Amino acid sequence: MFNPHTPVPFRSPGTDGTGRTGYPPAPEPLPVPVMDNHTHLDFPGAELSVSVKDALDAAAAVGVQGAVQVGCDLESSRFTVQAVDLDSRLLGAVALHPNDAPDYARRGELEEALAEIEALAAHPRVRAIGETGLDFFRTEGEGLAHQRYSFRRHIDIAKRLGLTLQIHDRDAHDDVVQVLREEGAPERVVFHCFSGDEALARTCNAEGWYMSFAGTVTFKNASNLRAALAIAEPARVLVETDAPFLTPHPHRGRPNASYLVPYTVRAMADVTGSDLSGLCAQIAENSLRAYGSWA
Repeated sequence: MFNPHTPVPFRSPGTDGTGRTGYPPAPEPLPVPVMDNHTHLDFPGAELSVSVKDALDAAAAVGVQGAVQVGCDLESSRFTVQAVDLDSRLLGAVALHPNDAPDYARRGELEEALAEIEALAAHPRVRAIGETGLDFFRTEGEGLAHQRYSFRRHIDIAKRLGLTLQIHDRDAHDDVVQVLREEGAPERVVFHCFSGDEALARTCNAEGWYMSFAGTVTFKNASNLRAALAIAEPARVLVETDAPFLTPHPHRGRPNASYLVPYTVRAMADVTGSDLSGLCAQIAENSLRAYGSWA
């Protein structure tokens, strides 16, 4: 994990000297600024790491004026609280990822970890509990019971603190919706890296939940995401990177970062038949309603 106080510039496009491909070239700037509502600034390896300032400067240069740094365990959630104090363009989310919660439970540390997440969430620039949810792709057996318990506890924390809930949902759409309805969803719910189909999009429309689209919506095999986006209520649509993962076409397979959001937004405009400036303005407005002001 890199030190957020140490500037490390983006490497130029091409290889990074380790045999991996480097960051893609910057896209054309967006006509109206938007926010990346889900990124992991602490995830890249040392050779590709950047400081918080460098990452946000690169994003701002192409019309991405803010981001939400998201924690997945105690270490990354602690990093998030440290990072949001460095730059007013950054807000935070803290949580235990559904695939990490069973590990904390097996070590007998889940309750202590959840208590620390709640304490970290008291920071005024932490605006969301996430990413939390259910993941039936990587976890099975008794781990699923720990996932469900952790998810319910995160929902409770978000409701008591008045924070947005950022959901990780992988191969678990119906179960995620069921838990939200059983527990009573927080006022603001975001399906991070929306992975559902038209049926889930209709549910989100009806419940008033946000759908956050990542670079996956640009992938050739993602017709289900484009169909969902096409019927999503415009007031419920957000954009994200989930960086350093899920880099949008045409740079899939290379490291992702907030400055690549314009590729995804332009693809979203094509899918929805929207005016690009109008879509950007809508995404920016939705982001402010979901997380509050970045100022």
